[in-house]
Amino acid sequence: MAIKLGVIMDPIEDIHFAKDSTLAMLLAAQARGFELYYMQMQDLYCLEGQVFAKVNSLKVFNDPEHYFEKSKEQSLNLAKLDVIFMRVDPPVEQMYWYTTLLLDLVEKQGVLVVNKPSSLRDVNEKLFINWFPEYCPPTLVSANSVVIQDFIHTHQQAILKPLHGMGGTSIFKINAGDPNTHVVIETLTEYGKRLCCVQRFIPEITKGDKRILIINGKPIPYALARIPKSGDFRGNLAAGASNEGRELTARDHKICAHIGPVLKEKGLLFVGIDVIGDYLTEINVTSPTCIRELDKWYELNIADQLLDVIEEMRA
Repeated sequence: MAIKLGVIMDPIEDIHFAKDSTLAMLLAAQARGFELYYMQMQDLYCLEGQVFAKVNSLKVFNDPEHYFEKSKEQSLNLAKLDVIFMRVDPPVEQMYWYTTLLLDLVEKQGVLVVNKPSSLRDVNEKLFINWFPEYCPPTLVSANSVVIQDFIHTHQQAILKPLHGMGGTSIFKINAGDPNTHVVIETLTEYGKRLCCVQRFIPEITKGDKRILIINGKPIPYALARIPKSGDFRGNLAAGASNEGRELTARDHKICAHIGPVLKEKGLLFVGIDVIGDYLTEINVTSPTCIRELDKWYELNIADQLLDVIEEMRA
């Protein structure tokens, strides 16, 4: 019997065909005979303890001009699915949080949710690195302007970023004494009402921000180095960075060996960590990307490796 796979994602009409990792997963799943069902967060609802959604049966194609077809919308009890991919981009705000609570109910009924809903709530992508301080640059999480300014003064150069962002959005580089320091802190913390992440600036960013994909606790042996464009410091493809494939270093393997078992224990089957130089800077669990780029660099099929794990867990 075919595995029934539901995917909760952002509008499929808006994805970037050549780069979208969710599409890579769906193409690989369809090739194995999975039945695909598409939904967005607002399509879920709970009725008398059962979680339903307005879904579309989905077909996907490796064609940039015609990469999906959706059937007529239908209501589906999500307990009838075998697997659900939760692949919604940050920010992780109220709607996202409530969706994970509904997925807790679905998981309780035997559906495998990737990634585990409770861990999507627990593992903030910017903050969770603090569980592994020996592998991270000096990092501060605070809403207090004085504390943040002291950190910047101590380290002379720092990166400030929101805890809920992605793709290089609202990331600032601040030097000690920069006259913009106060306004940047006020903007990111909403005048002391919201935490932000502050990290010592890592000069090795000029050599790339490496994305390492980890499946069920084990890393893909290659990283995608995202190299900032001229005049920028952000190693984000969405911010115009270029990319190249690289083999993992001994330090990369050491980081993965340390954090991989923790991720596996938390039910985080597909994770993308970011490493700059020797330092772990983020642990991405919501909708990690770079499958298609690494597949292209090394003739891999990373989505198939993820599906191997899922089929084994469902057996």
